[in-house]
Amino acid sequence: MPSETAALAKLLATVTRPGDFYSAGTAELWMPALDVDGVGPIALPLLPAQAQSLIGVAEAAPYGRGQETRVDPTVRRTWQIGPDRVRIGGRHWPRTLAAIVTRVAAGLGVDEPIDAEFYKLLIYNRGSFFIGHRDTEKVAGMFATLVIVLPSQSDGGELRVAHGGREVSLDLRSDDPAEVAFAAFYADCVHEVLPVTDGCRLTLVYNLLRRQGRGRPPEPPSYRIEQARLAAMLRAWGDAERPPARAATFHDAESDEAGSGAAIPEKLVYPLEHAYTPAGLGFAGLKGRDAAVAGVLAAATPEAGCELYLALLTIEENGLAEHTGGYDDEDEFDVVEASERWAALSDWRGPMDETPSFNELPVDEGVELSPPGVLDELDPDDEHFHEATGNEGASYERTYRRAALVIWPRRRRLAVFCQAGPDAALTMLEDALQRVDAARGDQRRVLLGEAHELAGHITDQWAERQAYRPDDAEPGVAARMLTLLARLGSAPAIEAFVARATLAGDYRRSDNPALLAALALLPPPRQAKLLDQIVERCAPTALGACAALLAGAVGRVPDLRKAARRLVQAMPGDPAKADARFPRRRVEITPQYLTDLLETLPEIDPAVAADAVRHVLAWPDTYPQDRLLVPVLRKMRGREPALAPLRAACLAHLRARAAEPLAPPMDWRRASTVACRCEHCRDLARFLVDPAQKVWMLRAAAPVRAHVEQVIRNAAADVDAMTESRGRPYSLFCTKNQASYDRRAAQREQDLKDIARLEG
Repeated sequence: MPSETAALAKLLATVTRPGDFYSAGTAELWMPALDVDGVGPIALPLLPAQAQSLIGVAEAAPYGRGQETRVDPTVRRTWQIGPDRVRIGGRHWPRTLAAIVTRVAAGLGVDEPIDAEFYKLLIYNRGSFFIGHRDTEKVAGMFATLVIVLPSQSDGGELRVAHGGREVSLDLRSDDPAEVAFAAFYADCVHEVLPVTDGCRLTLVYNLLRRQGRGRPPEPPSYRIEQARLAAMLRAWGDAERPPARAATFHDAESDEAGSGAAIPEKLVYPLEHAYTPAGLGFAGLKGRDAAVAGVLAAATPEAGCELYLALLTIEENGLAEHTGGYDDEDEFDVVEASERWAALSDWRGPMDETPSFNELPVDEGVELSPPGVLDELDPDDEHFHEATGNEGASYERTYRRAALVIWPRRRRLAVFCQAGPDAALTMLEDALQRVDAARGDQRRVLLGEAHELAGHITDQWAERQAYRPDDAEPGVAARMLTLLARLGSAPAIEAFVARATLAGDYRRSDNPALLAALALLPPPRQAKLLDQIVERCAPTALGACAALLAGAVGRVPDLRKAARRLVQAMPGDPAKADARFPRRRVEITPQYLTDLLETLPEIDPAVAADAVRHVLAWPDTYPQDRLLVPVLRKMRGREPALAPLRAACLAHLRARAAEPLAPPMDWRRASTVACRCEHCRDLARFLVDPAQKVWMLRAAAPVRAHVEQVIRNAAADVDAMTESRGRPYSLFCTKNQASYDRRAAQREQDLKDIARLEG
């Protein structure tokens, strides 16, 4: 069974003839010379006095009933003047009329030469109308009627045209006196003129005729079978249940080869054949077969419960290029490989050429384009190559633009809008919740249901972030979503989002306040269960965040013992306990993490805290006393019994070091740990152990001086090095100091303070 995109393209491939049962628009007008017997030249826009004069010389317009012609003001109330009493001249009028005829021929789908024969002048004053009827063939070869409304002031009087189960309402007024409004429709179409509510309208009516006058007359293109098949296909697509969708993002170009398997597209994107600018984009301006396809879809989509829009499809692509030389100082490049590709829809137009305020929506080319691969051979609109710089090779950037028809099921509208990304989707949810808060009664229930639906779509389309994310200070989009779900007050929605996002790795320390506030809406057993799952899934990549989460949950979530044990089991240090999912990942252990852990565990379960202490003491390389343990204990105020072994170990370490003898150096002999055995470094080593030599000078080239300075730094030697910029080559002066003693003295002072604090 073909995919939806292939099925749509196959059905639309049968739509070859453009046109519809009607055509309407406006055209620029060079004022014609209009003269009427009994009135004389007519000024345009039509003046009220001349309108009355025209009515004075006109006759009531009749209507046909079978072979009879009748005048009945309950059926038709209009004034007419025959062509023999009207003269239309002016140098530019033939060109204006020819342009209108060309446009309506294209709109009606007529590809043979046609002529417009003036039939009569009609005047509609206040109260004028014409009930629904069909035009009869007035002359041989007539197949349609053309109506041109000259500049005149009126309200009401819309023209309604129906054919094949479809109906359109056309407002033939033009606010610009330099334009005329026109409409044409096939003769077998039922049409009516609604009552004019004010003013007066001046209308020219033409019969449209085939120039040849023989053969079968043109007919409006009929795609009833295609429309029915399209409606059935689109209805089945819209009713299909969809699994959680992946969000469209920048991706490797090669990933399109695999596609997305049996994924059901949220929307269908059908690129058009002709080129359109954003300013000229609109259903009314579509050309040729594009107009025919849009017309068929416009009829099929409402029946299928779908919505149809027009948009500009833009594709951005970049990748690697290769320099191939060139002539006349112009470089030439070839594309080697595409790295990233991004497709998005913007500049939206509705079926009536309205401009809805939709966000830019991404397009999954492997799933949503119809037919699949339609843009593979598309020529770029813009292309730029960049020469290689430094370690970067040559590269290129390309942009492709095409107008496209976009379809989505009406019931999936919110899901489609969520494709705009988390920020745009969350803004929609915020707006929805504001409307819920302001509403009452049934309206509030309806809006609340829409907010729940929107939250579900956002959760379904939440993209899994990278497994490791830094603990950003500012809350991210996940925290924003959790805050909104707490406002929504839906426990199932909170659990679904935690399962989709937090448990999948989209979790950071700054999410914790929003996460705890959302979990507070769940039953206590579920809170404890989810916390346990979060620690189990996220501790290997977000150890500090999980410890902070547990610290924040104390006193708010009951029975945290299982989560606490899980956190201790995730403590790094023992290679045998490394997470198989991330065998090479090295988790950084921070003082904040250890503080959260050691302050929280004794409150939850002293036995679990004791296990954590034993683990810390068992792996001293992972939990160094000076960098981690002493600073953490220094800040802790409590004296929990479970931490006593840790405190004792740190005290023993500090006391042993404080008891070591400490005295300033008695001469200039300094410790030497110089590893290099080059000539200059051997001189340096001899200088360091010489008890009488304080200063050593090295006169050498810059690379040698730099090497010796680096060796001094690596050996942490008690030497100050300074270059003197006199003579050639410059000299490096090395002067001994007592930095080692000063460091040890400062360390002893701090050790004594720490001993006093830990003992007290």
